Amino acid sequence: MLVELDNLDQVLGYYAALVADPPAGVIDIVPAARTVLVTTSGPLGALSQALRVVTPADTTQAAGDLIEIPVTYDGADLDDVARLLDCSVSEVIARHTGDEWTVAFCGFAPGFGYLTSSGEWDLPRRESPRTKVPVGAVGLAGEFSGVYPRESPGGWQLIGRTAVRIFDQDREPAALFHPGRRVRFVDAGRG
Repeated sequence: MLVELDNLDQVLGYYAALVADPPAGVIDIVPAARTVLVTTSGPLGALSQALRVVTPADTTQAAGDLIEIPVTYDGADLDDVARLLDCSVSEVIARHTGDEWTVAFCGFAPGFGYLTSSGEWDLPRRESPRTKVPVGAVGLAGEFSGVYPRESPGGWQLIGRTAVRIFDQDREPAALFHPGRRVRFVDAGRG
């Protein structure tokens, strides 16, 4: 069943409530920007009824485990981001490392997490997406930050890079980012 919600805050609260107390028969719960997908092995009628009475959790206090990601701030779009935010490059880095980010949902590529923070971020995607964004690139788009888990096309504003493997098939779990995980970016220099 797909539950449609009005905004990301509602998704996060609804998702947190379902994870804390899943209805009987639930196999998986997958949040997205405006929806939560719930799969079940039980009857759909019972799941539908259970989903209607879910009380969203308070997500003002992030409860997930914290991981630190060192970032070399030398991204191709770092100067452009500073101009868009009307601040210096140093201020962009201070804001990015000063915020605590939370993985809201995953998608686009295996291991790619859409991270949100309480900071004021609202950056446009690039007018012309790149055909190749390198693995480990750290970017910003809209209200989100993210780390490219593999080389791929992409339109986010690139501000840096990390050597941390965000997705590794030979690791358990393969993805470092999962909904609810807290992330702190750490300044590893300018490259």
